[in-house]
Amino acid sequence: MVRPGDLTGHSDFHLFKEGIKPMWEDDANKNGGKWIIRLRKGLASRCWENLILAMLGEQFMVGEEICGAVVSVRFQEDIISIWNKTASDQATTARIRDTLRRVLNLPPNTIMEYKTHTDSIKYVQWGA
Repeated sequence: MVRPGDLTGHSDFHLFKEGIKPMWEDDANKNGGKWIIRLRKGLASRCWENLILAMLGEQFMVGEEICGAVVSVRFQEDIISIWNKTASDQATTARIRDTLRRVLNLPPNTIMEYKTHTDSIKYVQWGA
């Protein structure tokens, strides 16, 4: 597989569990959300590899809550997100955040944003 850092332009990689589409409307995703981390250029490949290994190795310890992950290569930055099923479960979303911070070895000042898929849908529909 091509490493995200070797891609040019505007690209997205999606890695989701079998049967789950990387779409907000998918039944597994519709009540969920995602943690979003914006990375400076040059960090996406290592972070993506670490995230995939953590997901496959079940390091998040949140049962079937993880749906998948996305890496988005953009001109000035790269974005990694991990999608989960239940946005309202604050204990689970906090555990995902803390595990993400650990497995990606993120500095303490790294900004992490959680966005529910219902908020993302509203954002797109109203063009906010």
